[in-house]
Amino acid sequence: MGKIVVCTMVSLDGYVEGPGGDIMAMPMDEAFARHNIDRARSASSFLFGATTYRGALTYWPAQHGNPDAHPLDHYIAKRYADGIPITVVSDTLTAAETGPWRDQTTIVRRADSHEAVAKLRARDGDALMFGSLALWTDLMANGLVDELHLMIGPKTVAGDRRVFTGVPETALRLVGVRTWGGSDNVVLSYATNQG
Repeated sequence: MGKIVVCTMVSLDGYVEGPGGDIMAMPMDEAFARHNIDRARSASSFLFGATTYRGALTYWPAQHGNPDAHPLDHYIAKRYADGIPITVVSDTLTAAETGPWRDQTTIVRRADSHEAVAKLRARDGDALMFGSLALWTDLMANGLVDELHLMIGPKTVAGDRRVFTGVPETALRLVGVRTWGGSDNVVLSYATNQG
């Protein structure tokens, strides 16, 4: 049986992005990239909301085989290029918008998302979510998230979107704490009672 694993960055004041949706306001550094690589290595598929998917689609295909890309981007770019299965929950995304990822992308409508995610959990291997706040908080509120890997950044950003909005009281169990030399970011990893 697989797990639904959320991997996201959170500012010290509890936001996932800066004002106006500026994700570059977050204190992303080399530790952020290394942690994402480690999580991607253990995933058998990716799960996204439409906004995060569209953002990934504008960035990652151009990094594959790009000699000027940051060396830490090469591994994740290769996972996409190698055809890792992707599930996107969206009522607006069309197959025509999936570009080079068309053959590996399954689009699920919001009304069917809980059933589709339950099927992902029933398979072997973990489905990894980067970003996708609206989707993962809905899934967590409905008992469909198994692990949270929260990278806490040493910055207040006074953003517009707080983490955990809409999630009811939920008991979590700490399963790991990770730090890196040269970085003030820390990852707190939790298992949910559902997992």
